[in-house]
Amino acid sequence: MPGETLQEAASETALLCPTCGTDTLTAHLTRQGVAVESCQTCRGIWLDRGEFFQFAKNPAEAASGLEDALKIRKFSSKPSPRTGRPMEEIFFPGGGRMLRCPDSGGLWVDADDQSTLSGPEGPLRIDYVAEGEEPDAYGSGAAAVLLALPNLFLRSALTLIGLYGLLLVLLVVASDFLGATLNVTVGIAIVVLLLQFVLGPYVMDLTLKFFYRVTWTPRSALPGHLQAFIDKTCHAQKMTFPHIGIIDDGSPQAFTYGHRPNNARIVISRGLLEILDEDEVEAVVAHEIGHAVHWDMAVMTAAQLVPLITYYIFRQLWEASKSNSSSRGKKGNYGALIAMAFYVIYIVSIYVVLWFSRVREYHADRFAGTVTGKPNVLASALVKIAYGLAGEEPSVDGSGRTGGQRDRRFSAIGAMGIFDRPQAKALAIAGQSSEHRAVNKAAILSAMRWDLWNPWAKWYELNSTHPLVANRLISLSSQSAHMGLPPYISFRATPPESYWDEFLADFGIYILPYLSLLLPLAAWFAAGGNRISDEMIAIGLVAFGFALLIRYTFAYGGRFFPEMTVAALLKFVKVSDVRPVHCTMRGTVIGRGVPGLIYSEDFVMRDDTGIIFLDLRQPLGIWEIFFGLLKAGEFQDKPVVVRGWYRRAPMPYVEIASIECEGKTTRSWVPMLKRCTAIALIVLGFAITLLPVNIMN
Repeated sequence: MPGETLQEAASETALLCPTCGTDTLTAHLTRQGVAVESCQTCRGIWLDRGEFFQFAKNPAEAASGLEDALKIRKFSSKPSPRTGRPMEEIFFPGGGRMLRCPDSGGLWVDADDQSTLSGPEGPLRIDYVAEGEEPDAYGSGAAAVLLALPNLFLRSALTLIGLYGLLLVLLVVASDFLGATLNVTVGIAIVVLLLQFVLGPYVMDLTLKFFYRVTWTPRSALPGHLQAFIDKTCHAQKMTFPHIGIIDDGSPQAFTYGHRPNNARIVISRGLLEILDEDEVEAVVAHEIGHAVHWDMAVMTAAQLVPLITYYIFRQLWEASKSNSSSRGKKGNYGALIAMAFYVIYIVSIYVVLWFSRVREYHADRFAGTVTGKPNVLASALVKIAYGLAGEEPSVDGSGRTGGQRDRRFSAIGAMGIFDRPQAKALAIAGQSSEHRAVNKAAILSAMRWDLWNPWAKWYELNSTHPLVANRLISLSSQSAHMGLPPYISFRATPPESYWDEFLADFGIYILPYLSLLLPLAAWFAAGGNRISDEMIAIGLVAFGFALLIRYTFAYGGRFFPEMTVAALLKFVKVSDVRPVHCTMRGTVIGRGVPGLIYSEDFVMRDDTGIIFLDLRQPLGIWEIFFGLLKAGEFQDKPVVVRGWYRRAPMPYVEIASIECEGKTTRSWVPMLKRCTAIALIVLGFAITLLPVNIMN
């Protein structure tokens, strides 16, 4: 229900211990950064389908052993924590007994059997966090003190004054080098942004008309509760009833655009109306109205003018420093240095604008919580839209082929949307077994742990227009507590370890190709910096090729793809866009990657635990467009088997290695092409050293 706490809602989805019968299983952290459900009384553990391999010492051998164990099964009277139906008893080769849920594929391991399975010859290695560390908390213990947000008007004024004050100083400096050219440069930048602001909404109208299935809905055609809510809110804010567009797609989506509050357009999808209850739909629409009320479209346009002008000046200064350095004397020598200074300021101004956007997102959330009087409702909607939700009970055969064509749940939000479009890859949360039911609390925490613990999360947030979902949930929970309402969630868990070592390793792998270019640069300096030789080119190609090969091997290496579920994948904290988790998943394609976009080549898949974004990459962008137009529709509402690499950046997704549908397999050749490119660079580098002709002559 909209007003209930996460703790109250989760009681409907609590897992009961099959041994004790009445005790509720609780999440316990492991040193691997993954939480497992365990009984505090008997110490038995529950592993959802796929979690077995997260703790396997040798996943390939464990998979083979589990396959052999499933050949001989015995009846057990113990009920499955997930379905309540009787489990079956299986014996792992070499010793060790487990109980398996035939419906969900989950495994129960009693305390006595854990020692056998984790012994010297056993397949598992589960290292728990030391006793006494602070556990997670749900819906209780949150401070009633409202998390302070900066005054929106004051912060907006100071930010714009600061940006434009800096710009004024830069213009004075640049005018000494560019003269009259500066006026043209600044004029072009201003005209470009003004045209973008003036024409942008109309261009967006045309885009939605021709490339999306959008219907502009009159007020009378809206659901009665939504019409009444928008009327009431707009009347209180003294603004015109916004134009409402509905995308005919089952994935949840909401965003707004326009010039000012009185000509705002709010676009929502059919899926948003289907998966959210009435209060949650109103809360999401209130968030979008908040953007319009705060004039976010105009304010953000004004803020974006500074980076745009700075970049234009950088380009002019750079070109001037190259073409006129000989005629300008000492002044020309400083041109390149001044140009690079402008580029640095351009980068800094971009991050200031991104930070400014994130502040305004918090204020839009705060506005929605205020006008609805129930911040928890927006928090619940954010969990469903951003973190996804499972839409069906587990399938009878545990295959994940749940079928159904109605609920296509995925979020890809555009300008002034509920989420950042470049990072809108759906994060699925297990435990929503039917429409409007409570979301499993442990699954939400699994997602939040990555947001709050993994250093990559802060990196992605720094480069995003929107805050991390976990931070928004905490802010809304604080608002609820301040209003005297039970908070939606309170996250107090202590990380079981530092994740900086994995982050630094990932980041090193990521930047290794760029670092490799320092080798030919060093050789150039060592040679006096006079000329580029064949040897320097060869060194650069070989070093760059080897660096790429290392990165691609790290990102795609390994041939074993253990079967996983969405719920199991969400429990990984040690995962990033660089560090993947190999997986095989079974489910049903329920929609396109970008809801309503006619040429979207990616998919959204649902298994029996949740939904997740599937990224099908092609060697060329035009290839992806043609695939989206001509082939992607063939997968709609059909069961698929997907092999690939689970990543998170910051939303989780699976990069497809292959997708099988109705006996046909579609493969992505991008990983192989990347490796071949790296090898080709290495071969070319060595070949240059053997060429009889100097290629630099």
